[in-house]
Amino acid sequence: MRTRVKICGITREQDALDAIRLGADAIGLVFYPPSPRAVTIEQAAKIASRLPPFVTVVALFVDASRDDIAAVLDQVRIDLIQFHGKESPADCRGHGRPWIKAVRMREDTDLCALRNEYAEASALLLDAYHPDKPGGTGTVFNWSTIPATLAPEIVLAGGLTAENIESAIQQVRPYAVDVSGGVEQSKGIKDASKTAAFMCGVESANQ
Repeated sequence: MRTRVKICGITREQDALDAIRLGADAIGLVFYPPSPRAVTIEQAAKIASRLPPFVTVVALFVDASRDDIAAVLDQVRIDLIQFHGKESPADCRGHGRPWIKAVRMREDTDLCALRNEYAEASALLLDAYHPDKPGGTGTVFNWSTIPATLAPEIVLAGGLTAENIESAIQQVRPYAVDVSGGVEQSKGIKDASKTAAFMCGVESANQ
């Protein structure tokens, strides 16, 4: 099965359109003000309104209030929610959208237990652990800690680049991969040539 691709941390309309043109299946919009890749509701609405059909628009939140989430959902075309903080399963429910839960991977993380805990999630997104950052660390974690049985329900993130994406997919065989910093020229500003190279790596891994 073809590995799906999400380009996260989109802040400009052109970057979103380039990502889709180059073959991405989804884009990620960050609604976490401390992030250098954060967008306002107004920015996000403009970006989402330019996208063609059959593209998944993902809203990323970090321990946001229900009111803040509702404000985004009311004004922006959002297809999927990504919870990237310490949200409980109860926090993730009841927003009227499918959702995925990010997991910050440590060597002792019990993914099977977490998959059972977040059973209603469409998938788990696995990112590298950093004590001070909820995501966007640009570092790789130990892929061998991912049980093969869970791979079809995994979105692999964390330090992915054009240089390592082929080996990452071949080793893990995830349902999807998520890249942000690995296709940027600066934080929040994507580089179409890097995105193209990344997509070539994904294609090579799927052959």
